[in-house]
Amino acid sequence: MSKALPVMFQGTHSDAGKSAIVTAFCRIFYQDGFKTVPFKSQNMALNSYITVDGKEIGRAQGVQAEAAGIMATTYMNPILIKPTRDNESQIVVHGKPYKNMKATSYRSEFFETGLQLIQESLSVLSHSYERIVIEGAGSPAEVNLNDREMVNMRIARMANAPVVLIGDIEKGGVFASLVGTLQLLEPQDRDRVIGVIINKFRGDMSLLEPGLKWFEAYTGKPVLGVVPYLHHLNIDAEDSVILHQYTALRNTDKELDIAVIQYPKISNFTDIDPFFVESDCDVRFVTRADQLGEPDLIILPGSKNTIEDFLFMQESGIADKVVSLYNRRKSLIFGICGGYQMLGQHIHDPFAVESPELYTKGLGLLPLSTTITQEKTTVLSEGTLKLFNKDISVTGYEIHMGESEIHDMFEALIQTKNGKEGCKSPDEQIIGTYFHGIFHNDAFRELLLNRIREKKGLSPIYDRVSFNRLREEAFDRLAEHVRNHVQIDVIEQKMAEFQRRGIEVQ
Repeated sequence: MSKALPVMFQGTHSDAGKSAIVTAFCRIFYQDGFKTVPFKSQNMALNSYITVDGKEIGRAQGVQAEAAGIMATTYMNPILIKPTRDNESQIVVHGKPYKNMKATSYRSEFFETGLQLIQESLSVLSHSYERIVIEGAGSPAEVNLNDREMVNMRIARMANAPVVLIGDIEKGGVFASLVGTLQLLEPQDRDRVIGVIINKFRGDMSLLEPGLKWFEAYTGKPVLGVVPYLHHLNIDAEDSVILHQYTALRNTDKELDIAVIQYPKISNFTDIDPFFVESDCDVRFVTRADQLGEPDLIILPGSKNTIEDFLFMQESGIADKVVSLYNRRKSLIFGICGGYQMLGQHIHDPFAVESPELYTKGLGLLPLSTTITQEKTTVLSEGTLKLFNKDISVTGYEIHMGESEIHDMFEALIQTKNGKEGCKSPDEQIIGTYFHGIFHNDAFRELLLNRIREKKGLSPIYDRVSFNRLREEAFDRLAEHVRNHVQIDVIEQKMAEFQRRGIEVQ
C-alpha cells in the first residue's frame, strides 16, 4: 500500500507558474520533515537536467528535486519531449532517447506505452516517499487532446490526487480562464479540483476582493491563495516560453554588455542565469544582426537543432556580424554545446538525426568538425579549466548528439580525467565547450568577467556572489512567500482525505 500523499497542480495555460508553485511545495514539505518528491509524467522542454547516473529529465523536475533535498531520478519525469523541428520531437524515455516522432504518431502509437511508464514511475515513488508534488502541463481543458492526454487529469486520477488549479492574473482575464477551465472539465475531474490559486498578483488586494467572492459563489470552489509577484527569483526557468521577458536593448547603466544569440531551437539557456545576478552585467537576447551592436561577450548557447539554428544565424546576418566582431577584436565569443559546434568549420548530420539538412559550414573560428551521431552523450562532468594563465576546477553536464574532432594544435579548454574537452583560440577570444553549467562555477565566472573588465580598462571585482548559495536562498524565499499567501493546511487536509477515500474504495 502506498504511503505517499499526492497533490497535483494544474494551470489554466502554459507559464501560469505551475513549476514555481510545485518547487515551493517541494521545499515546504521538505522543511516540514516529509520525504518529498516532484513528479511530471510528460514534460515538453528544451531545458534539461542530468541525473547523477547520467540520464536526462526536464530541468524543472531536477530543480524541484533540489528544493526537496533529494537526488533527481528519471522516475520523476519518465517522458521528456524535446522539439527538434516543427511538428517533430525527440522522445526521451527514462533519460535516454527513444525515437523522433511527429505529434500524430506520438498520440496514436505511444499512448499505451506512455501510460504504463507513468504508472510504473508513480508506483515506485508512492512507495518510497511521503509526499508527491505533481505538476501538470498546459491546460487540463484542451478538449481536442484530452482523449489521449498523459499529463493532467488522467494522472490525477491515476495517483488519486486532489488538484489545485493555478491562474495567472498577470496575463489578464484570470477569472474567465479559471471559470472556463472548470466548466470544460468532466464532472468527475471538476470534483477533484479542491480550489484555485491566483498567481503573480500585483496591486491593491482590496480591488481584487469582490472578484474572489464572486468566483467562490459562482463556482463553489475556494480561492486557496493569492500569490503576489515575486521579483528576482534565482530559480531556473522551465522553458523558452519565458524568453519574451528578455530584451535586446542595451542597458548602459551596466558596465559589461553580454549578448546571447536566441535562435529558434535554443536549449538549456539557463546556462546564462548566473550573469543575471552580477551587478555589472547587462544580458541581452538577440535575434537580428542589427540588435547585436558591439557586446563585450557573445554567447552562442545550446541548440536542439544545430544545423537549422546555424542557418538561421546566416540568414539573419548574425553569423557574419559575429565573425566581423571577432576580426575587429570587439567581442569575446563563447559557444556552449550546439553553440560550440557552430564555432567550428563543418557540421554534418549524416543520419538526419536533428534535421533533413545534412551539412553546413560553421563560423570557421575554431578548427573542429562536428558529426551528429545517433547516440546521445549525457553525463555529469568535471575537470580543470585552463584559461588566461589560470587553472580552475569546474563542473558541468553534457547533453549532445554530436561528436567534435579538433584538426589543429589549438589548446583544449578543460582537462578531464578521460582526456581533453573544449577548445580555445590562441588569443583566447574564441572559447567553446560541451560543458553546460560552465558559468555556474563562481571562480571561473569571476575570472572571465574580470578579464573582460581588464580589457575595457575597468578595475576587477572579486568575491562575486555565489550563484549556488543564491539558489538555495531562493528556494527558502519562495517557500516562505507561498506559505504566507496559500492555505497550506487546507491543501494538506484534502490530501489526507483523498488518500483515505482511496483506501476505502480499495
